[in-house]
Amino acid sequence: MNRKKSKQAEEKPQKRIPKNIILAIGVVLVICIAVIAGLVLTKQGPWGPEATVNTSANATTPFESAGALYSKSVDLANAGNYQDALSDADAALAENVSSLTPLIQSNRAGILVELGRYNEAIDAADVAIDTPGNLTTLRAIAYYNKANALNALGRSAEADAAYANASALDPTLKHP
Repeated sequence: MNRKKSKQAEEKPQKRIPKNIILAIGVVLVICIAVIAGLVLTKQGPWGPEATVNTSANATTPFESAGALYSKSVDLANAGNYQDALSDADAALAENVSSLTPLIQSNRAGILVELGRYNEAIDAADVAIDTPGNLTTLRAIAYYNKANALNALGRSAEADAAYANASALDPTLKHP
């Protein structure tokens, strides 16, 4: 019996992967690795993430400078450093780039709420809200920041209306 089993095992053809398929898989893997490396380098730059940070000191146009200051302001606010975030947002506004003003003001409104400067927050939100154009998401966030300021001032009916406006523009922004 042992001979029968060994004969059957010997007679079974071995399944081999053809060389051209192995080569094709290798080429695909190399291409994937190259694409991923390219994406990483594009986002980080060849010398690491800090090399691509565009600060106002090395920005060449007012738009770039205002954009860099705005980005820095957002990062500082996300880190809870609201005073410095407001300073950078104000510096970005000082660049006088009208296309960025509503974005910066909407962000400023949120920062001002965190600092307890509610009336200023309402004013900043109103600038963003009143800007003409298709700025739905920006307007929704501005309404939400305005609602938070109104709520903190005890103006609940106005806050409810602002929360409703925010939610109508962006359903993910719910009344707290």
